Amino acid sequence: MKEGSTGLAIGILIGVVIGALLVILALFCFRYHRKRLQIGKSSSRTAANVPIRTNGADSCTILSDSRVSPESPVKFSRNGISSWLDRFKRSSVISASGMPEYSVKDLQKATGNFTSVIGQGAFGSVYKATLPSGETVAVKVLATNSKQGEKEFQTEVMLLGRLHHRNLVNMVGYCAERGEHMLVYVYMSKGSLASHLYSDQNELLSWYMRLRIALDVARGLEYLHDGAVPPVIHRDIKSANILLDQSMRARVADFGLSREEMVDSRAANIRGTFGYLDPEYVSSRAFNKKSDVYSFGVLLFEIIAGRNPQQGLMEYVELAAMNSDGKVGWEELVDSRLDRNFDVQELNEVAALAYKCVNHVQKKRPSMRDNVQVLSRILKQRKNNSRNRNTVSTTTDEVAIDIDQLEARSPRPEHGGQLPVDSTPESCEV
Repeated sequence: MKEGSTGLAIGILIGVVIGALLVILALFCFRYHRKRLQIGKSSSRTAANVPIRTNGADSCTILSDSRVSPESPVKFSRNGISSWLDRFKRSSVISASGMPEYSVKDLQKATGNFTSVIGQGAFGSVYKATLPSGETVAVKVLATNSKQGEKEFQTEVMLLGRLHHRNLVNMVGYCAERGEHMLVYVYMSKGSLASHLYSDQNELLSWYMRLRIALDVARGLEYLHDGAVPPVIHRDIKSANILLDQSMRARVADFGLSREEMVDSRAANIRGTFGYLDPEYVSSRAFNKKSDVYSFGVLLFEIIAGRNPQQGLMEYVELAAMNSDGKVGWEELVDSRLDRNFDVQELNEVAALAYKCVNHVQKKRPSMRDNVQVLSRILKQRKNNSRNRNTVSTTTDEVAIDIDQLEARSPRPEHGGQLPVDSTPESCEV
């Protein structure tokens, strides 16, 4: 009888503990859901997802639909518990990135109440901001009414939180508050590569600057493909997504469409920019590192020709290829504004490399590591040639100085008289 009473008491105690835990958990879920619902209903700004840049209207064309119906997953669904679980999971993932988090109030003050627009494109605006520390940054605002906006926000935060390279744009923090999604980047004062290729307001890029920018981009992509673990595929390489710092060094930006190769190698929708898309990716919807290589090849031709891929660049390339053997004869492609201030051999080598990158057969395209090696060799050879020319020039100057010194040492006729017999010019041969 005594043992039965003891067992009953233990059972009642366990039931009370479990019940108390369930009540506490339910109360926590209810309060969290109500708080998030209030934030979701609060007024929010209408913004959009754009590449970080400082030039005007963007040439980006996203192939998938970015507009949504009222049942958009960005807003709260009727199933409050499911929506809460999704947001709790996303919040945990973003927090795990280790990136500093800014408040809307902080960024509002830093941007002058969001009035310092430095870039305007199809998906919204980018603002120049000054943080309390005095650091100048760029604030990118993502759309709250887009299917992809929040997903791309998470992608950039998670990727750039762990990817660090001198040829990638560095993110310094983010904001996820009051229904807003903002990304804070290092400010790139010289704007985008596209703005220098197509805007008369910026200085013309010399041939050497174009080579150096191409190498910087190649190194950034090489790091994504071979240095990151797991490898990352950018999926939107274009001149508008290549930013330049004060020293005109290039960095790859806009990782909203990027994917980790080991996680996801097939796209539900074809996304990217017309003119840069790998034809095999368009037909199969499967992307890999060689998809980025194709886009990089188009970018190389764009750098050479100063022509927009959406304006028939590749048709122009194919016509030029018909008049060459794939290795030489690419001179007709060169940007006319360079006024033939380029090295023909370097041009042919870069164009031949670009033509390999845009091969319709992915297996025949070089890797980004191969591209880095070729471009590095071209720039190294250029430096050696410049050094040799300087050496020859210096030697010539030294010979001229020696001749002047010999003439200075030779006897001079006095009072306009004739030279002595033993001072004829033949005795002054050098």
